[in-house]
Amino acid sequence: MESVVQIILKPGKDAPVRRFHPWVFSGAIAKTLGKPKDGEVVEVLDHQKNYLATGHYHEGSITVKLFSFEPLTPDADFWLQKLENALRVRQALQFTTTTCYRLVHGEGDGFPGLILDWYNGVVVFQAHSVGMHREREAIAQALQKLYGDALKGIYDKSHETLPDRYAQSVQNGYLWQKDTITLPHPVLENGHTFLIDWQTGQKTGFFLDQRENRQLLTKYVKGKRVLNAFCYSGGFSIYALAAEASLVHSVDVSEKAIKLVEANVEANNFGPEPTHASYAEDVVKYLKTHDQQYDVVVLDPPAYAKSMDARHRAVQGYKRLNIEGLKRLAPGGILFTFSCSQVVDRELFYNTIVAAAIEAGRQVRVLHHLSQGPDHPVNFFHPEGHYLKGLVLYVE
Repeated sequence: MESVVQIILKPGKDAPVRRFHPWVFSGAIAKTLGKPKDGEVVEVLDHQKNYLATGHYHEGSITVKLFSFEPLTPDADFWLQKLENALRVRQALQFTTTTCYRLVHGEGDGFPGLILDWYNGVVVFQAHSVGMHREREAIAQALQKLYGDALKGIYDKSHETLPDRYAQSVQNGYLWQKDTITLPHPVLENGHTFLIDWQTGQKTGFFLDQRENRQLLTKYVKGKRVLNAFCYSGGFSIYALAAEASLVHSVDVSEKAIKLVEANVEANNFGPEPTHASYAEDVVKYLKTHDQQYDVVVLDPPAYAKSMDARHRAVQGYKRLNIEGLKRLAPGGILFTFSCSQVVDRELFYNTIVAAAIEAGRQVRVLHHLSQGPDHPVNFFHPEGHYLKGLVLYVE
């Protein structure tokens, strides 16, 4: 076994690692025994050189992302054991009319820097760290053992999510493929059909984290007029139509997204004339210029802030958006509003929506606090993994 580079922590800086936090920050490091390259496996030791954990090195603020708290050399068998543990969690969720789910959610499943999404026989592999991307062949082998004949292919969609310099040498494509896979690829979510294209779609092809929130929407929409803003592939729209909303409008600035919504509406066979219309428009502009009143409004924008530097601007964006959304709600209406910006925490988001309600002059009651689905688990020792927050509001 070749020698592993060792990272020595400063006195008193080992407490987070001992509490199983999966990140080691550069400021906690006293010295490095060796010259690790980005993505290399390293061991982390306390200042007395006692072993603490093993992880992937990357020069930067978060210098090591930890995937084991026992000394080892990661191989296909190691990753298989971790994948089996992740799959047991998903099996406990008892998906019966659903053929798509997140198998691995980064730190939430002990795979910092990795997303694995299952789409009815195909796994989409998306690495956010060089280290995890370099494990792709071993993880692909483990996935073949995990799923057996049920697995049709493994698609690597990491080019967009990896650090820029490394990403230049990476192309998206199949790591393994049993048969030719035709896109778009149909999946079921709570019995509804969605057409997935991981090659050209956003993220890995679908926003799996909103499954439970889409299901909750069905309680409130029968016979109601519904607006799904930032609709992407129309997840909330499909659920609303299936729950017999009287009218559903889907709005997204992307023409490609609107075509995907319309394809999904057609795939679900709602009848010759579904009560649906879609608009390729900027959402805020749409809210300001259309006089249509709605009984239920869904605001699910993309992340407005991906760094602390952008947080203030993001908060102002959320406030303006929700003011306009509240204005479009009829008396007694319901607002589903979300933020997936990790740097905007639950309390800040809540206070931002309060400020929007004050400015809009609407009386508001909170019905539900929402989060990401259970197949996007948050590690107790890594609260940063909680990124999606949402509110369901009754607006008088």
